[in-house]
This record gives sequence, structure tokens and C-alpha cells, in this order.
Amino acid sequence: MISKTTIDNVFETARVEEVIGDFVHLKKSGSNYKGLSPFSDERTPSFMVSPVKQIWKDFSSGKGGNVVAFLMEHEHFTYPEAIKYLAKKYGVEIEETEQSTEQKELANERESHYLVSEFAKDYFHNTLLKTEEGKAIGLSYFKERGFTDEIIKKFELGYSPNAWDAFTGHAVKKGYTLDYLEKTGLTIVKEEKQFDRFKGRVMFPIVSLSGRTLGFGGRILTSDKKAAKYLNSPESDIYHKSKVLYGIFHAKQSIAKEDNCYLVEGYTDVIQMYQAGIHNVVSSSGTALTPEQIRLINRLTKNITLLFDGDAAGVRASLRGVDLILEQGMNVKICTFPAGEDPDSFAKNNSLEEITVYLEENSGDFINFKASLLASEAKNDPVKKADTIRDMVVSISKIPDVIKREVYIQECSRIMDISEEVLFNTLAQILQKEKRDASKKPQTTRQEFEVIPSEKHTSEKVDVQYELERKIIELLLLYGTVEEDFEDLILEADEKGGIAFKPEIVKAKVFEKIYLDLQEDEIEFANESFKEVYFEIINKLNQDSDFQINTLINELDASVAETISDILMEEEKYQLHNWEGKEIYVKEKNQTIPQIVSETILNLRRHLVSQKIMELAVELKDDTTEEKSTVLENIRDYNTLRTVLSEKLNRVL
Repeated sequence: MISKTTIDNVFETARVEEVIGDFVHLKKSGSNYKGLSPFSDERTPSFMVSPVKQIWKDFSSGKGGNVVAFLMEHEHFTYPEAIKYLAKKYGVEIEETEQSTEQKELANERESHYLVSEFAKDYFHNTLLKTEEGKAIGLSYFKERGFTDEIIKKFELGYSPNAWDAFTGHAVKKGYTLDYLEKTGLTIVKEEKQFDRFKGRVMFPIVSLSGRTLGFGGRILTSDKKAAKYLNSPESDIYHKSKVLYGIFHAKQSIAKEDNCYLVEGYTDVIQMYQAGIHNVVSSSGTALTPEQIRLINRLTKNITLLFDGDAAGVRASLRGVDLILEQGMNVKICTFPAGEDPDSFAKNNSLEEITVYLEENSGDFINFKASLLASEAKNDPVKKADTIRDMVVSISKIPDVIKREVYIQECSRIMDISEEVLFNTLAQILQKEKRDASKKPQTTRQEFEVIPSEKHTSEKVDVQYELERKIIELLLLYGTVEEDFEDLILEADEKGGIAFKPEIVKAKVFEKIYLDLQEDEIEFANESFKEVYFEIINKLNQDSDFQINTLINELDASVAETISDILMEEEKYQLHNWEGKEIYVKEKNQTIPQIVSETILNLRRHLVSQKIMELAVELKDDTTEEKSTVLENIRDYNTLRTVLSEKLNRVL
């Protein structure tokens, strides 16, 4: 187990905005940061991070919490894994006690897959660098490609020995079960025989956005025509090739910083470009580009530049990826290299300055590239030219933004020398057809023309006490230590024999005011989670003058911590709407703290009084004649008290 000292050091050192910034492209928004939700497919930001409170909230999915909660949600880490990840990131030394056999057995299957993959990565890397076969064959190949020792270590490249079960035998000796070796695709099992999937190949580890090893790509070095040149790990619980991009772990910060992602085809393209100094580059690893891969990039930037080989025969087919990118609301440019060159060779043979200048000068908008490519194919054939124009309009139809669509229609009109009116009509036809096709999809098995009664929706009843208790927790968290002048209310009899509140100004901290008022009326929280949090906060505020919200959150149970994060970030969601940009200025809450505190407590008192009146009314129906007069008198008193509270609420300034 990880020691408490280590956990405390990790929480003190880690910064939620820095950690989340490795996975989500964040932009400053007042004192907070905002970005696209990493948990849902969206085009407008609903994800907020608070550096001051050290918490985050995703308003699209409802998830929220501290930095560890984010890693557990986003990377599916266990709590210890998240702590270890943060400790490694911030250089915190881990104090850990020896795990028992039972604790090892509790590790879930998914984690076992990660452990096996991590072991394999280290084995292949060490084989490459420390064995005679690895140096002579694998390392020689990488050196011929021009890879430096530094880049080989950074990407943890490796070599799998040219023996049937070299890796499998070694892994089994080290205690890794054949079951997990097979499930991760590292070992192929056929009846009583087992052999290495990547026998005699140089190895490219494929890692996640957080740096966890998911699978491998292996390149054969012999001229065996029966064997595939490149071989990838099969699909597993942790590796889904359609959701992974090679190089994303090393590229993520540069992609966010440069606000652009270069997309290439192969492993060596990525490594060579990275070595040359172009770090914002990833690869789809030879597979067709998928919406999941595009959304992975979309978390970091809205801009993608596709890099094609100069003589690539598959460029025409690769244009399908352009439409997918456009559908995700992203911007796409295309750059081709000179004939005979690809990203690998071009990066190897040119300086960083030359590469940068070339990419800037030759990265063109997709519409121009598509027009020139398709027009060259159409030549002087009117039918082919018409097909080319329609193909371009189909791509434009994928763009969700109406203004962008119009701009591209105008550009297409200029390039192809055809009227905008015709193009707009064609665009409308395509959009209408898509709409018709969508409507034709079977929605129900009911008979045609059958009248379907509308569903009856009952409005959800608001739990007033829950909302008021939640508000009290919020006030304690945000302003607990703030000292203010409060108008205290002293209950006394008036001249006519009734009751009234006599105002009296007292100076107190917010938590003292709330605690004393609730104690005086013997009010207890009805919600068990709020009750637990309430006493935890009061104790902390009472004992620690330097109370920190994030310290409290880190010490609470995950579900309770999420509740607190949800409360704290409730107000932050309004920053997502950019009210000030619309010239709507909202009064800051901290300008009216005494008013909010007083109103909340008064409302809670009034609500509880109303509940008491309802309880007495029920009693009145069941009581004997002798007791009814007492119950009626109590109801009158509580009604008087409720009236006084209501009057007081109407005049709180």
C-alpha cells in the first residue's frame, strides 16, 4: 500500500489544471479554465477546471472531483495507479509497503493486461539494447533509419528475438500467466504449443494518452513474402486500434501548444518527424482514420493537417478521412511532399527550419487540394468535372457550421468556375437527401397512421430541504472563514402579546453564524451525506484557521468528494456562457454574503415550520376532543412564526 505521507505529498504538489491540461485543451476563463468534455462528444465547452479550488466539473456528464478522480474517470486508473502517475509526473518519492498475496489477487483483469504489456515493452527494449542479437539486427535497423539513441529510448523501441518462444518462455518464468499473454495478443496458443506473435520483429510500443502501454506494432526485417510487413496487436480489453493514435502521448502537449496536429501514416513517419523537431505529430498506424481517433485529437486542438506521400497511390482513398474530420466540426489542411518523398524521408533529409517552412507554405485548404486532385483526374471530360464538383459539395455538406459552409461554397465556385447558385442548390439537395434517409430509418413497429398518445410527463417535485442544506454546505465551503456583520434576530413578545424578531448586528465568521443558528433551533440535516460533510467542515473550520477546500476533498470518500465538487462548481458553469461578452453583468456572490447566509437560514427555518404545521394538521384529525385545543394552539403559534419569518425574508436587503 502507498503510505499516507506519499498521498499527502502528491496532493500538495499536483496541480489539477496541469494534469488535466495533458489530456484536454484548456483555455483561460476568468479565474478558471474551460474546454471540451473528454467524456462526451461535443462542440461547445462544458468542462470547467478551478485552479483555486483544485477541482473540476464536467457539466455534460455530471462527473467531477479532484485530480485523482479525473485520472480514475478518464484513464480508468485505480486509486493507487492515479497516485503513482501523479508521483511520477511531479517527482514525488513513493513510500510503499509490500503487497500481500491477497492484494495481488484482487488486481482486476484489465490491470493485469496493462502489467503484461508493460513487462513486454521493457523486455523488447532491453533485448534491443543489451543483447547481441538485438544490437546486431534490431538496433542496426533503427540506426539505418537514422534514429538517434535518445529517440530510441524516448519511444522505447524494441526487438523481439527470432525464436519461437523466447519472450513467452521468459514471461512465464517471471510469473506472468499464459492466459494474459494470450489475451493481450503477445503469445499465440495452439493446443499444447505456444509461440511469440512478434518473433523476429522490431517493436513499436503503442501507448495511451496517459502513457500506458496498450499494444505493439512489429515490423519484420526478413524478406519473407508470406509474412506481413507490419503486424499489430489484436484487439483486447485495453487495445482498440480504432481509438488509438501512435505518438499521441509524446505529441499531446505540443499539439495543444501549437494548436495543430500533423497526421501521418506510419510509425517511422512519427518518429522521424519528432526527431527533426516537429513534435505535434501522430499516426493512425496504417489503419483508416476513425471518428474516435479524430475526437481524440479534438480534445487537444480543432486543427488537423494531413501529410501525404508525394507519390502516394492511396491519396484519393485517404480523402475519406477529410469528410470524417469535417463532420466533427474541425478544420483540415492537406500537405503533400515532393515526388518520391514521404514524411520519414523528408524529415530525415531536411533541417527543422526547412521542414517548418515547407509545411507552412504547402499546407493548403482541403477544398483547394481536392479541387486540384479531382480536376486533374477529370481533365476535359465534362461528366467527370461534374462528378468532381459534386464530390466537393458532398465534403462541404459535412461541415456543421453554416457560415463555413457558405465560405467554402464561394471558394468552390471560384476554383471550379461555376455559379454559387448551382452549388447552393446542389448542397440543399444533398442535405435534404440525408434528412430523408435519416427519417426513413425504422423508428417503430406501429401500424402506419396509428395515433400515438403523447407521454404524460409529471413535473419533478423539488426537495426544498435538500436544496437548502446543499446551499448551506456551499456557503461553508466558499465563505466559511469570512468575517461579516450579520443582522441577528432575537425572538421576543411585542406590545400586543404577539411575537416578533428584534434585529441586532453581530460580527461573526460565516461558519460560526450558521453553526450557532442551527444549534439554537436544534436543526439537523435530513440528508445523510450533507450531515457528514457539514460536521466535517465545521470541525475543520473550527480547528484550522488556514482551511483549504482541496485538502478536505482529498480526505473524503470519492462519492462525497464528488458531491462537494458538484456544489462548488455549480456557479462556474455560467462562465461557459460568456455573459460579459453579451453585456450581461452578474453581481458577484461575495458582495452579498450576509444576505445570502441570512436568507438561507431563514428559508430553512420557514420550511421546517411549515412541515411542523402539516404534521400537527394530521394529528388534529386523529386526536381526542380534549387534545384538539392544544394542537390548534400550537398550529396558531407556528403559523404566527411562519408569518414573521416570511415578513423578515421579504425585507432582507
